[in-house]
Amino acid sequence: MDKIIGLGNALVDVLATLKDDSLLHEMGLPKGSMQLINDDKLQQINSKFSQMKTHVATGGSAGNAILGLACLGAGTGFIGKVGNDEYGAFFRENLQKNSIEDKLLTSAELPSGVASTFISPDGERTFGTYLGAASALKAEDLTPDMFKGYSYLFIEGYLVQDHEMIIRAIELAKEAGLQICLDMASYNIVASDMEFFTLLINKYVDIVFANEEEAKAFTGKEPEEALKLMGKKCSIAIVKIGAKGSYIRKGTEEIKVSAIPVGNVVDTTGAGDYFASGFLYGLTCGYSLEKCAKIGSILSGNVIQVVGTTMPRERWDEIKLNIDRVLTE
Repeated sequence: MDKIIGLGNALVDVLATLKDDSLLHEMGLPKGSMQLINDDKLQQINSKFSQMKTHVATGGSAGNAILGLACLGAGTGFIGKVGNDEYGAFFRENLQKNSIEDKLLTSAELPSGVASTFISPDGERTFGTYLGAASALKAEDLTPDMFKGYSYLFIEGYLVQDHEMIIRAIELAKEAGLQICLDMASYNIVASDMEFFTLLINKYVDIVFANEEEAKAFTGKEPEEALKLMGKKCSIAIVKIGAKGSYIRKGTEEIKVSAIPVGNVVDTTGAGDYFASGFLYGLTCGYSLEKCAKIGSILSGNVIQVVGTTMPRERWDEIKLNIDRVLTE
């Protein structure tokens, strides 16, 4: 089976479930977005969180996707940067506990990154992200050895603010023979850095994941038309349309796969990341596009039924049984 390495912001998620969306307005966080915040805003959020019940888990888009792959039994690794603190130790321990090859670097100056995650009553999540040490990962930190032995590099779009580091990672990965997978991450990130996203997708990316808002931000089109445009630039393009499922295009082949029915959506955090986990797991096993997307749907449909992105072993056992059913259909 092919191995996958993730490159992303090594973040710890601190999640809180809201009774209504008034706190989002108070904090100046547009619902459904990911906003980068400074130290002052982090302290403001922390003062609110201290009065609420919160849940802590490892996070970051690529970190979530790699965790999902590891839980399915895929060979994985992760590159990121943490602080020399409790959150950094928590992130590292989670990698090791899940047999994810630890390629974390440590910043002596900055604290670990934290994603303050607000879960609305409808399950939509809004992030106030303090990057801290995660943003200190630089081009010069990356070495050719980090990519050896892997077949795919999975990059989260949240990293694109450092163009030099992204290009360095892609070039090292390409030299080592890896395929490049990019998750667009958030519509506002895409809209604010269109020129660089266009360069990446035109020149480097083999597999691109986007939800309908990100696809529209990139192409100006609705999902099916956006898929056609993106599919012309990449080997495989995936546009996720939430509860309606996903569209996938490879060359002239185009399919639509339904989402699994979910009675109670608790928290949509990680839904897209876990779809990518399932899809890429299928790809590393050599399954058809349809089966890859169905596995992605199983994972994303399960993670939205729990708070955060950590699922108990019993649920993973159930997920694997459901994947086996899909494979025998």
